[in-house]
Amino acid sequence: MRNETTGQATVEPVMLDRRSVWQLTGAGLTLIGVCYGLGRFAYGLFVPVFREEFTLTPAVAGTVASGAYIAYCIAIIFATLLTPRLGGQAVAVSAGCIAAVGTLTVALAPNAIVLAAGVLVAGASTGVASPPLAYAVARHVPEARRDRVQTVINAGTGVGVAVAGPVALLTHEHWRLAWVAFAVLCTLVTVWNLRMVPGRTRGEPREAASAFLPRPLFPVGSVRLMGGALLMGISSAAVWTFGRDLLVTEGEMSEPASMIGWIILGTFGILGAGAGDLARVVGIRAGWLATMILLGASTALLALLPGNVLGAWTALAIFGASYIVLTGLMLVWTLLVYAQTPAAGVGLSFLTVALGQAVAAPAIGALSELTGAPGAFIAMLPLAIVGGLCRPAPMGA
Repeated sequence: MRNETTGQATVEPVMLDRRSVWQLTGAGLTLIGVCYGLGRFAYGLFVPVFREEFTLTPAVAGTVASGAYIAYCIAIIFATLLTPRLGGQAVAVSAGCIAAVGTLTVALAPNAIVLAAGVLVAGASTGVASPPLAYAVARHVPEARRDRVQTVINAGTGVGVAVAGPVALLTHEHWRLAWVAFAVLCTLVTVWNLRMVPGRTRGEPREAASAFLPRPLFPVGSVRLMGGALLMGISSAAVWTFGRDLLVTEGEMSEPASMIGWIILGTFGILGAGAGDLARVVGIRAGWLATMILLGASTALLALLPGNVLGAWTALAIFGASYIVLTGLMLVWTLLVYAQTPAAGVGLSFLTVALGQAVAAPAIGALSELTGAPGAFIAMLPLAIVGGLCRPAPMGA
């Protein structure tokens, strides 16, 4: 075929067979797992020990987390622009390498400045990971399987969080060993993605990155999408950044019990793999509203019952499932709004989530110092409800 605009011969992407689709799904799921579950969200698991080791106040701990979210925002812009030009494989492998470097830096950090740098680099890996995987699925997976594959890969966050918990529990006070283990896992997953994510097709032309930006940048339906994504980021930041710290400091929960709570959060997050099916059964509109309310309610419940093991574990289970389902629904929603530019659409929507988290993390830390952590957590509920109302318009509206 020949591109009518450029006159260049174009090469149609090769559709993967069933076995290759499953291999891509597994590789993508583990890449999301190590980048999000280990590189980005494991920081919240270790906030109590980091605060003690490096003498961090809640506000400073929130600022460090905010730095990781900002790094994510910058990284996802570059990944969105470079993915169509370099191919999914090259950018996905870069994500794994960045995660490995960031987690190893945290493991070796001699002071708070190096710790923050490691958290920032590890957090940037998440911004690099999502666009190439969305691009690879959109180009190489048959259309009938795309939604399911996208949401299964997206559930890797829950897998990563569930893995981080046992590693932290086993290493206990030797937290540096945990982060070395994270770096090793990141390296292994990177090698797997090098083998399984399709690279550029031979003869495929390299077009300017700007050619892959959506035109218009905000098509019909995107304002609601970005509004919901922003409020999802804001209302989820409390648990991701300070959830375990709340259990330990406010609830006086034991280290093992609080870590098991984190494992439960990740394990139930794996349920998010069914988000694509949920979107088909109840629709994105109803699913988004109900799940955002659950996200906010679970955050408030955790604040009310931080010392009650059963209550806290239940809240974390609901939060984990809700968050990953929401990201899965957002993926499906994004691919409807940005059908012609999936990598750019995913980049923009996840960028907006991270912007919300970047703004919220230090604000929640500062609010916790003024009113106490429970009050800051409960304040997320009304924001989540408003975010739930930022759902797709009714069909035909």
